[in-house]
Order: sequence, then C-alpha cells, then structure tokens
Amino acid sequence: MSVELSSPDTAAVETAAAVAAPAAPAPSHAHPNQFALLRQRRFAPFFWTQFSGAANDNLFKFSFTVMVTYQLSVSWLPPALAGLAIGALFILPFLLFSATSGQLTDKFEKTRMIRFVKNLEIVIMLIAAVGFVSGNVNVQVPLLLTCTFLMGLHSTLFGPVKFAYLPQALTERELTGGNGMVEMGTFVAILLGNIVGGLMVAVPGVGPQYVAVACVALALAGRAVAQFIPAAPATDPGLKINWNPATETWRNLQLAKTNLVVFRSMLGISWMWFFGAVFLSQFPSFAKEVLHGDEHVASLLLVVFSIGIATGSLLCEVLSRRHVEIGLVPLGAIGMSVFAIDLYFAARGLPVSNLMGVGRFMAESAHWRVMLDLALLSLFAGLYSVPMYALIQLRSQPTHRARIIAANNILNALFMIVSAVLAGALLKANFSIPQIFLFTGLANAVVAFYIFMLVPEYLLRFVALLVSRCIYRFKVQGDENIPAQGAAVLTCNHVSFIDPVLLMAASSRPIYFLMDHRIFKMPVLGWLFRLAKAIPVAPRAEDPAAYEAAFEAAAKVLQGGDLLAIFPEGGITFDGELQPFKGGVMKILDNARRDGLDVPVVPMALTNLWGSFFSRIERVNGQNVAMVRPFRRGIFSRVGLNAGAALAPAEVQPEVLQARVLALLKA
Repeated sequence: MSVELSSPDTAAVETAAAVAAPAAPAPSHAHPNQFALLRQRRFAPFFWTQFSGAANDNLFKFSFTVMVTYQLSVSWLPPALAGLAIGALFILPFLLFSATSGQLTDKFEKTRMIRFVKNLEIVIMLIAAVGFVSGNVNVQVPLLLTCTFLMGLHSTLFGPVKFAYLPQALTERELTGGNGMVEMGTFVAILLGNIVGGLMVAVPGVGPQYVAVACVALALAGRAVAQFIPAAPATDPGLKINWNPATETWRNLQLAKTNLVVFRSMLGISWMWFFGAVFLSQFPSFAKEVLHGDEHVASLLLVVFSIGIATGSLLCEVLSRRHVEIGLVPLGAIGMSVFAIDLYFAARGLPVSNLMGVGRFMAESAHWRVMLDLALLSLFAGLYSVPMYALIQLRSQPTHRARIIAANNILNALFMIVSAVLAGALLKANFSIPQIFLFTGLANAVVAFYIFMLVPEYLLRFVALLVSRCIYRFKVQGDENIPAQGAAVLTCNHVSFIDPVLLMAASSRPIYFLMDHRIFKMPVLGWLFRLAKAIPVAPRAEDPAAYEAAFEAAAKVLQGGDLLAIFPEGGITFDGELQPFKGGVMKILDNARRDGLDVPVVPMALTNLWGSFFSRIERVNGQNVAMVRPFRRGIFSRVGLNAGAALAPAEVQPEVLQARVLALLKA
C-alpha cells in the first residue's frame, strides 16, 4: 500500500489561492440537473468511488453475516448474535477514529486522502479474501471479524473526506443536487451490495470464493476511478494532529457549537439516523413476526425503503430550485411522522398465516399500504436529511469543515447505538414492533418541533416554501445578484404584507428585515417576523430612541456579514404604485462606513403582487385594506421577484435606487 498523503509544506504550496473553489466549479447554468454532474470530472469519479466503497462495505458485511448465520457453526458466535456483533464492530471505529479522520482531511489534500483510503480498502479486501476462501472456521471467522472492524475504519476515514470534498468541488447551486446524488448512490449501493452478497454467498460450494473475488474487484475498481478525481487542496495544512480521540472528539464538538445552526443541524441529522436505524434494524423481525413473510419479504422491505430514500434525495434539487433549501426539512419531518404512525395502523391486526413468499405477500392488498407507508416514510427522510447535510457543508468554516463532519459522524454513531438499545428495551418490555414504530413516529414529531423552535430558520424557510409554491407561483430572476456570502443590503418595493416571506424564499441565506413596527402587532405575521428576528423601526418623530436602536441593530447585522433587507418606501403601497424612497438606506450605509464596511446594495422588485390577498387593494370604510377576499385572484397566481446588479455604496442615493427598482418593475 503506497502512502500518498502530502506533507503540510507541499499542501500549503498547492493551496495558495485555491481553497475556496479548487475544482473550478462550472457556472450554475452549465448543466440542466443533478444527473448531468455524472458527466463532469469534478463529480463523476468521486461519485463512483464512493458508490463502489458503499457497495463493497455491504457486500462484505452481508455475505459474512449470511455465512455465520446459515453456513458456519461457531460455538462462541451463535447466529442470533452474529448480525449484532458484525454491526457493532463496523460502527466502533466511528466512535474511536472519527475525530482523527476529520483532522487528517482538513490537514491533507483531499484527493490524495481518498486514494490512501482506497489503497487501504484493497489491503483489507485481500485479507478478507483469505478469510472467505479459508476452510478452517477457527481462522475464517476471526479474520473476517477483523476485516469488519477495518472496513469500519475505512468508512470512518472516508466519511469526512466525502462531505468535505463536495463544497470544494460544487457551487452553492449544485450542492443540494450533489448531496442528493451521493445520498441516492449510497442507498442504491447498500441495496445492491446486500442483494449481490446474499446471492453470491448462497451459491453451493463456491459462494465464498465468488464473494472474495467480488470484494477485491470492487476495491480495485474504486481505486482506479479515484485516480481521476481532481485535486481538492487542504484547507488547514498547518494543523497539528491531536492523536487522542477522546480530547479531540470533545474539541470537535466544541468547535461545532460555535455555530449553533450547524451544531443543531448535526443533532437533527443524528436524530434521522436514530429514526432510520429503528426501522432498518427491525425489518427481518417485522417481516417474519408481523407481516408473516419469509426472508425475501424482508429483502423487499429493504428495497422499498432504499428506493424511497433515493427518490427523496433526488427530489431535493427539484423542490429547492437548485439552492440549499432547508425549508424542505420540516416537510420531511412531517412526512416521516405521518407515515411512521400510519405504518402502525397498517400493520395492526394483520391475520396470522404461514410464512409467505414475495408473490403471495404482494397479492394481499393490505400489504400494499404497508409498503406505501415505508416508501413515503423513507422518501420524506431523504427530503429531511439532504438539505441538512448541505447546510452543514455550506455554513461550516472551510478550515475545519472536515472536523465538523467528523463530529457529526460521531453523533450519528452514538444516536444509532442509543436507538438499538432503546428498541431492544422496548421489545423486552413486550411492546410490539408496530408499537415501536408508533412511538418513533410520535417522538419524531416532538423532536422535530423542538429543533425547529431552537433553529427557527428551518420553520421560516418552510413557511416561505409553502407561500412561494402553494399560494403563489413565484418566479425569481437575477437571483445570482443576491450575494452568496458577505454583508449586503437588499432594497425592495413594498406591495404586500407577505413581501418579507417572498424575499426569504428567494435567498438561500437568512435575511434580517428592517420593517415597520406596526406589522409586529398583527396576530400571525407579527409572530412570524419576531421569530425571524426582524428589526422593528418606528418613525423618528414618533419614537426617536426606538428609531436609533433599530439602525444600531441593523449595523450589527452587517457587522456579522449577514443580509439586511429594507423597504425604502417606508410602508406598504396603498395604490400599487412605487412610492418615493426615504433616506433610511443612507443611514444604514453611513453606519456601515463608520464600522469600516463597504456594503453593496442590491435593488429588487416584487412584481404582480398588487391585487393579491395580502395587498391593500380592497376599499373598506373609505380605506384601502388587505386580507379581505382570500380568493380574489384564485390560487397559484403568478408573482415574481427581479433582482438587479449590486450598487457600490458610493453610487447609492434614494432617487438612484428608486429608478433602479422602477426599471426592474418594468423588466
């Protein structure tokens, strides 16, 4: 095995100017969808490398499990404990070495790290091949158990590289699609690995030899493809490795907690693994004891679950319009709970029968509801997890992104272990498997609500998603003018009470709004904008202290490198026409200059909103009011947002901004 990790000095030379985007990502319009990434060198070799590794992991593990369960007689490893022991050995390295693997990924060039891991896989699979073909069970089983641990180590080393490579190779607009492809590929690889491993090892007389050849061949194929992955330079080449896994794990978790959105998203992903582990671990028993199906029915459930995850993962790019859309996370959480709970009712009271094969199982109409619940439950799990992974990648500091991902892997492993312990305890307490699914679905609703209250950005994005897709047909033009990073002021015409929600839907980044204090007194919208940490501003003549406090709060937003939105007209239009712009934007820019910031100003125009339910078009008691006739324009009415090129602070005057917004309204 050749060691290809570069030294810190070499890596430092390689990374001089390339850390932010080393793989030279193509512009967002360069391909129509996520599948086109498979034709690009910056993604395709990486995708097939991780695909082969996931397939090999599962081909090896499942074949070994089947051998111990059906073909070998080992007094100290009875069949009932074989799956548990193999699973525990595989996950143990995640707890022991994730912290170290995160450091190695941040320190060294990622492509060389990938090739090192694939070299390690070849060595492990050669050892495993000896174990598979050995006729001595006393040599065979200990050797394969050792290889199980080593393959867990292989996956532990590859995990941080996998998720740290993507944000270096892909643009923000491609990140959701890229993560969706990886998630889909992983579950398809798991499925194929299990199916092929089970079929191969069952071939009479020569099954283990077939498995040995397949494992080595997959490892070699993965290493060959890895040779074509472009360079992804080190993000922290001067990092000193802390080889103590306990102290480094704690340090990584503390590092993650410096960004609360990232840390709580890690908890959300770990909960998803807890949730998924409950179902995956119970499929064999669920198929046999509840559905009265044979082992082929258990495999069918795995197929349905994997297809659901893959479909949900791929849907993320379509539903997110090629942005990191965390509004999909609450939607995913709702679906996970609804269909987990319905699975309990679908599985309750099925008649007792002899074990059925797949054909007879599929002939029973009651079983279709079970399979539909599993498919939709896993589809929504895909919608839940992919945006969270993309958010962690996008919001983590590049210099320690891999260590954050390593900390996430540790949490995932801990949550899966707790899941197994709790499921076992519930079974020992004589709860049925459908009841465990019910408890998991209810717990998911509680946990999701708690997370969304801790990180309201998820809930806000969900509301924005609903408004822009279910109430309106919302089209954004020029969204590339909304800065992907750094402070900026967004200025927009003010047509309706829903304007801030539509601006949220147009930006993948959170936006802080400076808005009329009277809106905060409205029953629902006021609560929503308080949740969004909008800044209420009162006229200077009405409350000078509140006026100054609002602009100081706005200055802190820009100091933090965030987006600040202001409606320069000072209020919602009463006649649908653009009103004169006031001087608030100039005060914001003056405060920014005082703080040493040159903040760009992006003009924006909301179109076709006048006449909608949330605009002041209705005449009541001599006044123009909003929210009187809900369906005056029907549903799914077309509205839009046009974003123009940013202006430098020196160019900005209220009249200039107004002219730019007016031009965008007419565009």
